[in-house]
Amino acid sequence: MATEPEPKSTEAPSATAEVHIVYTDQPQGQQPETHHLRTLTSVLGSEEAAKEALLYTYKHAASGFSAKLTPDQVEQLSKQPGVLQVVKSRSAELHSGPAQTHTT
Repeated sequence: MATEPEPKSTEAPSATAEVHIVYTDQPQGQQPETHHLRTLTSVLGSEEAAKEALLYTYKHAASGFSAKLTPDQVEQLSKQPGVLQVVKSRSAELHSGPAQTHTT
């Protein structure tokens, strides 16, 4: 029995989500975690999707969170009230070469 080939999708492939750090205003009258989740939900469309993307909530030295976001989501999130900055997370290695000894 021959099978029909499946139709090819005309949608563009979705962009890969990468980790970004989102800096926000300090929330007034609500817990930081709740504020960050609501901010993310406003872009991702559901609390479930926001919880899946949310990686960490920052609440001591700065207010914000890290989440896996596509470029379109970064653009939308950047326009949300209270969002100060969205930056791509990156890792850096410290150089730990051999100890230098100086004599005088």
